[in-house]
Amino acid sequence: MGNKNILLIGASGGLGKHFSLGLAKSGYNIAMHYHDHPESIQSIEQELKSHNVKYKGYKADISNENEVKEMIQNVNKDFGSVDILINNAGISIDGVTWKLDYESWNKVISVNLTGPFLCSKHVLPLMKTNNWGRIIYISSVVPQIGVPGTAAYSVSKSGLNGLTKTISKEVIKSNITVNQISLGYFNAGMLYTIKEEIRNVIKDSIPKKDFGNPDEIVNCLLFLISENASYLTGQVININGGLY
Repeated sequence: MGNKNILLIGASGGLGKHFSLGLAKSGYNIAMHYHDHPESIQSIEQELKSHNVKYKGYKADISNENEVKEMIQNVNKDFGSVDILINNAGISIDGVTWKLDYESWNKVISVNLTGPFLCSKHVLPLMKTNNWGRIIYISSVVPQIGVPGTAAYSVSKSGLNGLTKTISKEVIKSNITVNQISLGYFNAGMLYTIKEEIRNVIKDSIPKKDFGNPDEIVNCLLFLISENASYLTGQVININGGLY
């Protein structure tokens, strides 16, 4: 099923690039959201030129409702519809709970949880009008296993579980599915902000004894946004090499 339009939130990161290219390769048009790294979007656009799809970048602070609303209106105007929303944006500010400052807590929650809520809120009326849609939240194994120093990140990603369960029941009659992919550690993105010695400890803790290939996430996304997954909603799919 090609030629449907995807709004990818958080397209400029390591995983975002894999998602953009992998989904475009399968014929999906890509509206790429970013906040801080326009050069990353420009780099992805250069690679997308070889694919016969429509693509465009959109800058927005997803913790700001007015910016989210404007972005979604612009995507809908430029592409004609927003069929699929993939919430991939995420930040982490680490610190043990008794040392984590209030501002850092709020910033992580606003990007990782409030942002996906606002994007969903403003895309759902468009999907309901079209009587079809897919929403996917990208979450993490971190809140499932508990990792010291990640209180804000863990809570923000845990909150996506509540969004998934709630919204899926609100909109399934409109042929809109809502699911969550909970990721372990992959060879892209945030993993490479961690020191090498800590990466080695993480790798050793994974039953597979290796980090994941991002292409496997793309394959899962392609299934979830296809017609073959019309009865699959409200679910958390774990891809983590057996870590949880």
